[in-house]
Amino acid sequence: MDLATIVGIVIALAAIMVAMILEGGSPMSIMLLPPLILVFFGTFGAAMAGGILRDTTGIGAQFVRAFTAKTTPSGDLVDSIVKLAERARREGLLALEDAIKEVEDPFLRRGLELAIDGTDPEELREILEAEVDAKRRADKSGSKIFTDMGGYAPTIGIIGTVISLVHVLENLDKPEELGHMIGAAFVATLWGVLSANVFWLPLGNRLKRISEVECAQMELTIEGIANIQAGTNPRLVSRKLKSLLPPGEGEKDKKAA
Repeated sequence: MDLATIVGIVIALAAIMVAMILEGGSPMSIMLLPPLILVFFGTFGAAMAGGILRDTTGIGAQFVRAFTAKTTPSGDLVDSIVKLAERARREGLLALEDAIKEVEDPFLRRGLELAIDGTDPEELREILEAEVDAKRRADKSGSKIFTDMGGYAPTIGIIGTVISLVHVLENLDKPEELGHMIGAAFVATLWGVLSANVFWLPLGNRLKRISEVECAQMELTIEGIANIQAGTNPRLVSRKLKSLLPPGEGEKDKKAA
């Protein structure tokens, strides 16, 4: 599990709460049920209306994925592919039939199975690239609902504030209560802006980033499988794949070597 999202959200919430306390306020003053219901359920409803039902029903799985998804270093993937290339070079492509049982990456395993079955190299690449494109589209729809919620939440919060201010105007004959009522009216706006910038937009960006990393690794895998199938020298395979790594990971691999 990558703790970046959890730690980031905790830090943001802690900063907000500490600022409230230092200003002499109480964090409990914003824990009002009506604005919470309006902002969170109203935002979800607006995002649901802007998409299709399949996107909404998958929000739970995407929410869990945003917090629990683990990205493996691309260098580890390169090492696995190079080892497979060494064995294929030494014993032949069919010798990988037993080796792929120990491969943890399902995409790499499927690609190797196709290569072992004698699939034409061009067709193999087309099949695997189509799978990457399908994943990229699915991930985009998964992150879209959180991004949409980040866009709707502040406006929903303003709607809540307007509703509360209308209630304030109806009670101008109670001046002793106006201060509390006006303060409570802006809680909805606070939750709208807070939820958008602390929860929904970060989660949407997190899912986009996970998708970028995973798709990049899948494309790296395609190049590795193509080179294994072509019988390329393992050293050359290693150099080719490491040249495709981000600069930071590439330098890390060189130091380790």
